[in-house]
Amino acid sequence: MSYNELYFVGTLRPDLIESASSLASGCADAIKTHHNDTDLVRHLRNEGKVVEPLKEFHKDEVRVLGRELGLPTELVQRHPFPGPGLAIRILCADEPYMCKDFAETSVILKIIADYSNTMQKPHALIGRVQASLSLEEQAMLASITNHDSMSSVLMPIKSVGVQGDGRTYSYVAGLSCDGPPDWENLIQLAKMIPKICHNINRVVFIFGKPVNEAIQDITPTFLTPNVLGTLRQADHYAQLILKESGFYNKISQMPVILIPVHFDRDPVLRKPSCQRSIVIRTFITNDFMTGVPAIPGKHLPEEVLSEIAKKVKTIPGISRVLYDLTAKPPGTTEWE
Repeated sequence: MSYNELYFVGTLRPDLIESASSLASGCADAIKTHHNDTDLVRHLRNEGKVVEPLKEFHKDEVRVLGRELGLPTELVQRHPFPGPGLAIRILCADEPYMCKDFAETSVILKIIADYSNTMQKPHALIGRVQASLSLEEQAMLASITNHDSMSSVLMPIKSVGVQGDGRTYSYVAGLSCDGPPDWENLIQLAKMIPKICHNINRVVFIFGKPVNEAIQDITPTFLTPNVLGTLRQADHYAQLILKESGFYNKISQMPVILIPVHFDRDPVLRKPSCQRSIVIRTFITNDFMTGVPAIPGKHLPEEVLSEIAKKVKTIPGISRVLYDLTAKPPGTTEWE
């Protein structure tokens, strides 16, 4: 490294905050580890070799600057892309993530999904659900689960979240139903589930028929050319359809994630896990410190999401397509 070299880095304020940088806070917890504030960057910064002209700004403020500078709209409104590339959107693992609480959490999740019926025939764990919700929330949960017949499944994978101002690695809960999804009700469930189960930080909807089989293994997944190629193809389809729909600028970001989960395997046949699934993660925010998923039918036409799901499902090796229902917090924008 030359003594005279300088490095221009596009660090933003959220990068510093979520990386627990001393430039932003002296006592924050590190939420992200791949932002523009790694140990190497900190070392070079201390040597005066890093130039970060945007480090005091949030993403919405950077876009204002871009417009005032006369930059093209397609450049100003471009969705953020992770520095490490699409590889960061592949959940790599060689074994399922199942701690001692996995079985009990699975039961609690099923109680939540079938709450209107479960409350008629009390279960030993129903008190855990009720103790975490207000009376108003309990009534809402009973109404939602009476209106919609839900299936739930706890996935033996972990995603990054932010809970209590700290970084978490927690389970992912999946919901599915027989018939058209009621997105408003699903969003409400996605808010309640992490509140009841603190070891769940992300809730997704699973397109297709209800998932009734438990998932207790995964497809070993690493950063191989085939795996990367599958995600590139899924991301290309999803982004292209979003742009052609005219709603690209309505969504702040839409990460596409590959997870090592193979659905629809009859446990009796002992079929090995060999496929993977794709998650569509829409995100609406101003500053990227907090945000919400796009609600289909409100922020994004249901037909657009349906087209994305159908197109991605045609990719060889894809088991199911899922839609992330999680706000930030408790989930982060990205899954890793």
